[in-house]
Amino acid sequence: MKAMKVTILLFFVVIISCSKSGKKALESGKYYEAALQSIEKLRKDSNNDKAFEVLPNAYELAQEDLLRDISRAKSANQQFKFERVVDDYTKLNELHDRIEKCTACRKIVSPDSYFREYEDALEIAASERYEYADAILRKETIDAGRNAYDNFIALARYAPNYKDVSAKVEDALFMGSYHVVVEQPNINSKMYQYSNDFFRGKVDEFLQTNRRLNKFVRFYQPAEAKQLKLNPDHVVRLEFIEFVVGETNIKSEKINVTSKDSVRIGTAKIGGKNVDVYGLANASVTRNHKSVRSRGLLSMEIYDYKSKKVLLRDQLPGEFIWDNKWASFNGDERALSKLDLEAVKFKEEIPPPAQLLFVEFCKPIYSQFSTRIKRFYDKY
Repeated sequence: MKAMKVTILLFFVVIISCSKSGKKALESGKYYEAALQSIEKLRKDSNNDKAFEVLPNAYELAQEDLLRDISRAKSANQQFKFERVVDDYTKLNELHDRIEKCTACRKIVSPDSYFREYEDALEIAASERYEYADAILRKETIDAGRNAYDNFIALARYAPNYKDVSAKVEDALFMGSYHVVVEQPNINSKMYQYSNDFFRGKVDEFLQTNRRLNKFVRFYQPAEAKQLKLNPDHVVRLEFIEFVVGETNIKSEKINVTSKDSVRIGTAKIGGKNVDVYGLANASVTRNHKSVRSRGLLSMEIYDYKSKKVLLRDQLPGEFIWDNKWASFNGDERALSKLDLEAVKFKEEIPPPAQLLFVEFCKPIYSQFSTRIKRFYDKY
């Protein structure tokens, strides 16, 4: 009876010790995690008594648990079941390697290795996933390409060097993608060629930066598509429907102004003395406003290359107005308002060159283009 009490007491001591050591993973049946935690503690502190007590039980239970799961997986009627086997053998070998690298751990646990079993399971799992993905890829459709891509990526995660899996990932990505050629606008005018090149350059920069707008949308310039002998899925056609550069409007307004308050406007002799004379100041102000308006309208059309069906047709407007305000006056400056006083400091200016005006109205058009094309291909 006394021996039984001692046994029960020791049992509770062990439980309390485990609890205080933070090994809740062991108590909740997470044996693999409990073993890893104990190994890590002993690696840092070889005199950690609590981890020393927990590790043997945690390792034994984790090993039993993983081997049991491997046995169940092998007998299951389930596709890709050997990937689960590979995962479990990986964990068993991880425990083996970590214990072998921990001097304190090796004193209390002799871990088993499963490297040969892992390699055998890996070959079976990789072969099954590869053959499955390759069969899908041979269907040569966009949906099949995407399905095959996901499966080759899954294979590459645990067997990156298996056969030609890297090349197969690229093949599947190519097949599963929408290939889009973007045709840039042309302007038959030497005067605006430089400015049009700026706009084309911005579009090219967008295509380079977003060569893959998302995983399954790939953009090409026409020359690149021709070099690759590519039959695209979509074509984006950009064309300036109209543009006007340097539309100038000048307004002049001449008005007479009077000061709000009386000011000294001179002197007069009264009773033989010079006396200041006060009155309202007057002036004539000419206010000038010159605006130079430049605008354009870009047609953006996306169509299916095979069916020639138009998928999107849109018009993107852009406008830039250059302003120049100045004023002049005749008369008493004190009659001018603060705004007029500021305006007379400015003179008439020469507008920017036509090339720059073209560039400026293209900026909002480019912004709309990049936003619109991103939104359209979000669903692809």
